[in-house]
Amino acid sequence: MGSNLFDLTGKLALVTGATQGLGMAIAEGIGKSGATVVINGNSSQEKIDNAVSIFKSQGINSYGYRFNVTDEKAVVNAVAQIEKEVGSIDILVNNAGIIKRTALAEMEVEDFEQVIKVDLVSPFIVSKAVVKGMIERKAGKIINICSMMSELGRNTVGAYAAAKGGLKMLTQNMCVEWAPHNIQVNGIGPGYFATEQTKPIRVDGHPLNEFIINRTPAGVWGNPKDLQGSAVFLSAKASDFVNGQVLYVDGGILATIGKPSNE
Repeated sequence: MGSNLFDLTGKLALVTGATQGLGMAIAEGIGKSGATVVINGNSSQEKIDNAVSIFKSQGINSYGYRFNVTDEKAVVNAVAQIEKEVGSIDILVNNAGIIKRTALAEMEVEDFEQVIKVDLVSPFIVSKAVVKGMIERKAGKIINICSMMSELGRNTVGAYAAAKGGLKMLTQNMCVEWAPHNIQVNGIGPGYFATEQTKPIRVDGHPLNEFIINRTPAGVWGNPKDLQGSAVFLSAKASDFVNGQVLYVDGGILATIGKPSNE
C-alpha cells in the first residue's frame, strides 16, 4: 500500500507556464512519477514543442497547448480540447506568473493590474474551468504556486506580493468550497531558485547573491528539482487529507529573522 502513495500512473496533469524554469521542473517531477503531462505556454509554439520533446526524451508522456491563461474563453476552450484529445484532468498546477520590479510609488496602474491578472486572476480562471470535471468525478488535486512573498514584503515587488498573498487566501477558499467533493487544493511557496532568470545575479560579489545566500539558512540557492518532491506529494494519494495549506520550499528562509551582517 505504502509504495502506491506517490505513484501517479494513470493520472493526467495540466501545468501552466511550464516551458521553462520552475514550471518545467515541476512538470518533469510529476511526469517521472507516472503521470501524463500537459504543459501550457503563451509565448511561441516552438518553445512549447521544444519542452514537449525534452519531456518525451525522458520517457514522459507529454503534450503541449498554447493559450493565454488570463483569457477565460481561451482557457475554457483549451480545457475542453485537452479533455477531448488527451483525457480528464486529475491534477492542475497553476504555475504561470510574472513579476515587475518597480517601486509602488512609481508603478503604473496598468502594470500593477497586469501582475494581479496573471498571478492571481488566472489561477481562478483556470481552476474554475478544470474543477467542473473534478467535481463530477469526485476527485482532483489543484496546486497553486505561491511564493515567500505570500508571507513577506520586499522593495519593488509590491504587486507580485499582493498577488501571491491573495493566491494564498484563494487557495484556502478553494479548499473550503471544493473539499466536500474530494478535491485537495494546496500551494507551494518557492524560495530563491537557480534559474535562467536569476543567473545574472548568481555571481560572486553581486550584493543580491550574497544577501540571498546569507538570508537562507541552507546557505545556497535552490535547485528547481528541489520542488519536484513537494509537487508529487501534493499531486498524489499521500496528500489526500492535506488541504488548504501552503508548503514553503525555501531552504528555511521563513524560519528566521535573518542574521547580523557581521556574523
